[in-house]
Amino acid sequence: MTLEHRAFMYDGADDFLSVAVPHLRSGLERDDAVVAVAREPNLTALRDVLGDKEIAYVDSAGFYEHPVRTLRDYQTIVRVSAPRGVCALAEPVWDRWDERQTLEWLRYESLINVVFGEADARALCPYDTRTLPPRVLAEARRTHPLLLAPGHDGANAEYTDPVDFGAGCDRGPRADRPHDAEYLPINGADLHRLRSFVAERSARHGLGDQAAQNLVTAVNEVAANALQHGTPPIGLWTWRDGDGLVCEVADHGFWRPSPLTGFIPPESALQSGFGLWTVRLLVDLMDLRAGWDGTFVRLLKKI
Repeated sequence: MTLEHRAFMYDGADDFLSVAVPHLRSGLERDDAVVAVAREPNLTALRDVLGDKEIAYVDSAGFYEHPVRTLRDYQTIVRVSAPRGVCALAEPVWDRWDERQTLEWLRYESLINVVFGEADARALCPYDTRTLPPRVLAEARRTHPLLLAPGHDGANAEYTDPVDFGAGCDRGPRADRPHDAEYLPINGADLHRLRSFVAERSARHGLGDQAAQNLVTAVNEVAANALQHGTPPIGLWTWRDGDGLVCEVADHGFWRPSPLTGFIPPESALQSGFGLWTVRLLVDLMDLRAGWDGTFVRLLKKI
């Protein structure tokens, strides 16, 4: 079996239920593990119609908080459900994210096709055409191989390969650092000074203890990678950005990473890419840009 990943363009509550309910019932009939992740009031409406008959109901607001963590959580569902297949309804909460977060969740939808490409799973992803921004609706057609929309139910001609889609997400210009960003050169294998630098800035800007430790660990991992693989000079910049603290590690080396780098959950800590995947888990946003002017890894941790 391979993944069935279908975008469902719906118009109102009745339209939603007319497709979502049969989809979930079909999973029960096949003895799949059935999961309904939906936003309110859709979640309550599903429970009212279907009851609690072996369906796991999950509120989107708590499940869709971090793209890489959500990928990991779905991966866990698929793994623990085997050898049974998985029948999932998967509706994110698009209206609570800013532009940069929205981009990462669009990328997430594309990555589903890579992470679960060989999984015995059927995922129906509802999109409310009455309320969602036109961009989200348009990109849904590029991230789902299958499409259910008025007048169409089947293969999606607009679907874009995840590598190409990811490359497009990173095509925009890298935002400039503010003029008052603090700078620390990274010029030795001993990263104690760097960890102290990040810890002090984290405390100054009000990060909690665990959030600060996560940021220190993430920056340390990125800096260690830069020292091992990058080209001097290497440096760290930090600054406040709204309700977040930003740390950027940059070097002058040329690297052409795959657009999927750090997004695909590794099978073990020994697998290539484990470090950057862990970094993405530890922070709220990680932006990786690489070109002839160097390699830049920008991390954001919300305060």
